[in-house]
Parts: sequence; C-alpha cells; structure tokens
Amino acid sequence: MEINLKTQTISKTKEHFKNGDFTCEDLVKAYLEEIEKKDKNIHAYLEIYKDVLEQAREADRKMKAGENASLLGIPFAIKDNILIKGRVASSASKILENYVATYDATVIEKLKDAGAVFIGRTNMDEFAMGGSTENSAYGVTKNPHDLDRVAGGTSGGSAAAVASNLCLVALGSDTGGSIRQPASFCGVTGLKGSYGSVSRYGLMAAVSSFDQIGPIAKNIEDAELVFNVIKGKDKYDSTSVDIEKSTKIKRKIGVMRSFINTDGIDEEVRKNFEDSLEVFQKSGYEIIDIDLPSLSNVLSTYYIINFAEISSNMARYDGVKFGEKIEGKNLLEDYMKTRGQLLGKEVKRRILLGAYVLSAGYYDSYYGSALKVREIIKKDFERAFEKVDVVLTPTAPTPAFKIGEKSANPLEMYLADIFTVTANIVGCPAISIPSGKTKAGLPLSIQLMAPYLHDHSLFEIGKDFDKAL
Repeated sequence: MEINLKTQTISKTKEHFKNGDFTCEDLVKAYLEEIEKKDKNIHAYLEIYKDVLEQAREADRKMKAGENASLLGIPFAIKDNILIKGRVASSASKILENYVATYDATVIEKLKDAGAVFIGRTNMDEFAMGGSTENSAYGVTKNPHDLDRVAGGTSGGSAAAVASNLCLVALGSDTGGSIRQPASFCGVTGLKGSYGSVSRYGLMAAVSSFDQIGPIAKNIEDAELVFNVIKGKDKYDSTSVDIEKSTKIKRKIGVMRSFINTDGIDEEVRKNFEDSLEVFQKSGYEIIDIDLPSLSNVLSTYYIINFAEISSNMARYDGVKFGEKIEGKNLLEDYMKTRGQLLGKEVKRRILLGAYVLSAGYYDSYYGSALKVREIIKKDFERAFEKVDVVLTPTAPTPAFKIGEKSANPLEMYLADIFTVTANIVGCPAISIPSGKTKAGLPLSIQLMAPYLHDHSLFEIGKDFDKAL
C-alpha cells in the first residue's frame, strides 16, 4: 500500500505493521524520500544516520520473530543535545562539531529497549539558548507552514521534522518552552513533563534546575505513549522521580485574565484562546478566574536563574575539557580564541550576563533574590492548584514570527517566552496542543499546566479538548 505519512500516528503505524500493510523498512524509505524532497528548504536535520535502513531491517526481523515492544519500528528524530553512543552530538555548536558521544542518554536507552528507530539528529539553537533556532551554528530551521518564518526554538528542528512528516515523532528538550513553543509554531503537540519525571542523564545541560527532555508528536496520544516509555526514576539522575498515580480531576480550569490581557498579545492569539475556553465549557469544564500576583516577576526571575546556571554549565567548554581548540600563544589566549571564535553570540551573551549576576557584590541582589522569588511563584501556583485541575494560557503570545524579525533585539525575543517559562520555574508539567490557525494559516496553540507530578491530568484534559475541537 502507499504510505500516507501525513496521517500516520504511532498506533496506526503499529496496526499497519501488524496487518502487513508495510514494513518498517518501507516506512523509513518513505521518510528518507520526504527528507530528500523537503529538508533542503526546511533544514530540520543536521545529520541523517547512515545505518537507519539497517535499524529498520532489524526492527522488521524482531517483528517477524514475534517481538512486540511498545515503539518497535517507530522512526524518531533526536535533538542534537541528547547523547547517542557512537554518534555526533554537537548541540548545534562549532565547539562540539566533532564530538562523538561515549554513552547513551537514559532516554535513548529506554527508546532502544522499546524498539525505536533513529533517523537522525535535529537542528536547534546552540546549546539550547534562544527561541527561534536562528542561533544554530549550522543555519536556521524554517517553519514548514511558511518558509519565511521561524520554526521556534530551541527544539525547532524536532518540531519542524514532525510537522513536515520527516519523522513520526521526535525528542526535544525544554528549558523555558523549548519544546512547547516550537510545537506551537509548527502546529504539533509538545510536552514538558514535571521536573525530574524524565532523566536528564545524557542531556547536555543548559539550565540544570529547569531542563527536561520530552516528546514532540502528531497528537496527545503519541506524546503520552512516548512519555510513558521515557519517564521514571533513574539512578544516574538524582533529581529524577516517579510520577504519581492518576487522581480524579475536578473538571475546573484556571485562567489568569490579567496576565493574558497584557500588551503584546496578538489579537488572533487572544481570540483563539477565548474560543478554546468555549470548547472546554461545552465539554463540561468550569472556567475559574485565578490571580497569581507574583507573575509580574516571572520573566526577570527566569532569566536571572537562566543566565547564572548557563554561565556555570558552559565553563566546561574550553577546548581542554570538551570541544575543539584554537591554539594561542599561552593558556589564556587558548581560552579566549577557542571560546571567542567557536561559541555563538547568544551563548556568549548569556555567559557574560550569568557571570555578572553571580559575581561578588551582585550575587545576593540578583541570583539570591531570584531564587527567593521563585519560591513565591511556586507557592502561588500551589494555592491555585487547590482550586483547579490545570491553568490554561496561550502557548505563545504571537504566531511564528519572520526570520530575522526579533534577532536584533534579544529582549524582544526573551519576552516571547512569557507564557512558557512559568512551568519551568515551578517545575510543573505543561503541554502545548494545537487549537486553530490564523487567517494566514499559521498554527496557534493553547498550553495546559498541571500540578507537579500530575502529568496524567494534561493527557486526560487535553484529549477532551481534542475530541471537542
């Protein structure tokens, strides 16, 4: 049969495998043809793995032998900051251009055990710093819906690959919206689980207290299936935890009206959000206005912590411990040339700002204060979640913006994270779900945030929304 990549989901694909409609090798060949046709314009991938057809044949062999792992033969794309043993992982940076991973990330081990096939590694903002994938050292990823627009970031390559049918599902990482925002811009589903729900072992650290690996998929069911494979406590990550069992939801949705009605929110985004509220109401959900007074400090808190932890985490990339090296006349010049020439502008900006907020005389004023405010924001959300199952917002304040539109103004780019960074500060799970399109045909999405370790609520409520849409 002819394979319609556009309509494939994990469950449909597994059914086709079972019925003998096509093999994993057939499916992978179809994806490779699509990549050959489209990706020279989109630039979702940095590398297609040479052994992908061998992986597919091995999956077919296992199916014939009667094996039935949950993701057997399912083609994945993997963000370039997640380690796969024996493969290049550059984090889209020149300083790691030739770095070959020496071990598998825990999520990769779990996907291998589940039978996944890895097509290749996807483009991203360098070291997961940015919001548009314009900061990749290897060129921008373009939005499949409009090639003049960004795919979002930092997991722009993963989102674009799923949206343009260049893989069935992908992994990304989320520090302040880096899964959810590109998923929104590209019209697919993106999940950031509760902090610690997925092991960070084998993920190149950006902001250690925010980072989470998660799936980007065609729909909520696929995202849930992948999450259930990769989640769980890991001995190699002391922050990892097991998810609580499902609890009964109250069918109440919280809305922060004052936060959503601020300046800078696109009118079509606002209307789509109001339309989404009506969908929930018709599905039997009660909409409750909530007030979170600390939210005015969300962006400043997020970015102070972001810069500080990045500055610390990036110290290892110096041409000695990790990465390429440019020789100078002495050790100091080695460092200056290596980091000056092989790290991108946004990475250097964040390292400098982080060094400043951590410096003597400023530590307590900035980083110390941000940590205190973070706790206040967490308490506000804990109180809100006593009344509601989830908090609902748009995923992003605008649809996908044009390439180059915000790159000259870093502050404007940072402001685009206003709805997504909160979940990372609080540590709660959040999901971006497609909710419509603009008049020009650009995707729009809503974001659901649930209490810490109540990731199941996102799936249950999100599925209700999808059915009613």
